[in-house]
Order: sequence, then C-alpha cells, then structure tokens
Amino acid sequence: MIYDKIAGAPISWGVCEVPNWGHQMSPERVFGEMASIGLKGTEFGPLGFLPVEPSERAAVLSKLDMHATGGFFPVLLHKADHDPLDSVKVELESYLASGATTLVLAADSGLVGYDEKRPELSEAEWATVFKNLDAINAYAESLGVQAVLHPHVGTIVETPEDIMQIATGSKINFCLDTGHFVVGGADPVDFSAKHPGRVAHSHLKDVDVAWAKKVQNGDVAFYDAVVQGMFRPLGQGDVDIRAIVRNLLTNGYQGWFVLEQDCVIQSEPAEGEGPLADAKASVEFLREVIASI
Repeated sequence: MIYDKIAGAPISWGVCEVPNWGHQMSPERVFGEMASIGLKGTEFGPLGFLPVEPSERAAVLSKLDMHATGGFFPVLLHKADHDPLDSVKVELESYLASGATTLVLAADSGLVGYDEKRPELSEAEWATVFKNLDAINAYAESLGVQAVLHPHVGTIVETPEDIMQIATGSKINFCLDTGHFVVGGADPVDFSAKHPGRVAHSHLKDVDVAWAKKVQNGDVAFYDAVVQGMFRPLGQGDVDIRAIVRNLLTNGYQGWFVLEQDCVIQSEPAEGEGPLADAKASVEFLREVIASI
C-alpha cells in the first residue's frame, strides 16, 4: 500500500497568526491550490482563517472538499496562575466537529511574534510546563485526538536542550518540524533516528542552512530570513529529508507528513503563480521518496 497521508498547511501560502505577516490569502484560494496538486488534507491555519464556530468551520472544509488533519495551536504553558486546558477544550470542539485528529501545540512565550527574546524558565516553571502538557495530552486522548508538542523558534521549546527537557519530563509526543529543529540548533535527522517512537506528526520543509545560522547568531530576524527564502521546497535545501522520512516510515510511523514551507507574500499572486510552484515541487519530491522506501 502506498503511504499517502500527505497534507498541506496554510503557512505554505503565507497565512500566519503573527500580526503583519504579509498578505493573507483566502481559504478558497489556498485550499483550491492544495487540491490542484493532489492534497486532500490540511491543517486549520491560524485562528480566524477559518470560521471560529466549530460547525461553521467544518462546513467550510466540507464545501471545499478538504479534510482537516488538525492545527497549530500556541498555548501558554509555563505560568502557574494560568490553566491552558480551558482554551484547549474550546479549540477541540472544532476537532470533534470536523474529524481532525492531531492537536499541534506550541509553548507560547507570552510575547508577540517569534523574534522577541524568550524567557528562561525556572525549574518550577518547567514543572508547570510538564504538568500542563500531560493534562492536555490526557484530555485530547480522551476525545480520540493526538496532542503533540511542536518545538518552534521563539517559543519556550526551541533548542536541543529544551526538546530533551520535554522528552524526559513529559509523556507528550512531538511534531517533528524539520525547519524549526534546524533553526533552533537541533538535528532532525538524528532525532528521527534516535526517537522515532516519539514522533507522531511532522512538518516537512527544507532549509537554507546559511540563513538559519544567521538567525541563530542573531544577525538576522527570523521573519526577515523567512522573507529571504530560508525555508525551501523539499529536496532543494540542506536538510536530508529523504533520511528523515525513511527513519520514520521504517519505524512504523503512522502520522501525517504536512508540507509546511513558511513564506511571506506581499500581494495576491496571479493565477498559477506564487507559493503554488514550491508546494507542487515538495509534493512531487515527497511522493518520490515514499515510493522509493
């Protein structure tokens, strides 16, 4: 059987939750272009891209013939006086309505955007993160939803040390985002080889490592590097995507491969132009890799 759990993400079309992140395309345009390259699955996109009310969100997805895999959901995890489960429960109502199965959590720093200096956590704050993640994980599981933690630049969980804190301190599995692992200083190939059982979802993007190092060194802001094309179509950057996919599939991976090449666009592209070409190239590369395994 051919493994065909390949989905898209609105961020590959420049649709993002960060304020002033370029021009925001419509769901009709984004999902129409996903369908044109053979994708049937998508992540929800940022809050407001689709209707907030669960039944309305499900109706739009159904009308556009698009299956929801789940979505990226930043949540504050390290504050003892804040219970993130309340907002998670509201978000998961849309999962039940639309049949989505993967909640992709990010450990929100509490700051705006991904270029602010993130806080360093105390041991007590890390303990709060672990407790909250395990509570969210258990609640999601009770509804038939898989919760995963997405290490992400500019969030509380970004570096290799942060990732191992979560791996040892919490039961939650991971979203392996090949780009954010690299920019945060981790090795996604090594992680997929050593911890394949902890990977339950994946965001695949290739990376121009020269730009990633500029972000790591503080020479360039994350946003500016994205504008300059730090994230590349699969097979056109410096990450061994082929090895990562092989490591996961040969170790029983059953999650989605979500094509998620963060980009910024400044205006509505002409028909057939814009992010579509990169997305098509990534789909073709990934299908070739999967067929070869």
